Amino acid sequence: MLRLFGVEKESITDGPGIRYAIFTQGCPHYCVGCHNQESLSFTDGYLEEEENILKEILQNPLLDGITLSGGEPFMQPLELSYIAKEVRKKGLSVMIYSGYTFEELLFLSKERKGYRELLSEGDILIDGKFEIENKSLDLRFRGSKNQRAIDLQKSLASGNVVLHEF
Repeated sequence: MLRLFGVEKESITDGPGIRYAIFTQGCPHYCVGCHNQESLSFTDGYLEEEENILKEILQNPLLDGITLSGGEPFMQPLELSYIAKEVRKKGLSVMIYSGYTFEELLFLSKERKGYRELLSEGDILIDGKFEIENKSLDLRFRGSKNQRAIDLQKSLASGNVVLHEF
């Protein structure tokens, strides 16, 4: 079961193309100016079966991919990696937003179950906390200048950050 803040079944603002956006509930970062303040609590939101979400995604032929956002998706990595793996089998892309940096996620993946699995099922990672002092409306799919768009597959293969260009 996933604890969710909500979903957007056909989003054009949460990544390239038409995306099914999954907003998880619960975040440890508490960024000042967070876009989804209501998603911070780990006890609010609602529970949903992964299979129900997957069914909705796979029934929509218009989708180019899914976006995992929050809250913090890496607080529920096993459930989300299952969904990501299944949608990638169908040719859909997976974009992940995280307040953690890529480097932090790699380090944490040594001890936290599911982190590496979720990273390995992603195509694009938008990493880093939202920083209100670096806020910019000129960035595509990012809120602040410190956040990076990372090509996850190339970065994991090389061991170094490879930026993704939109």
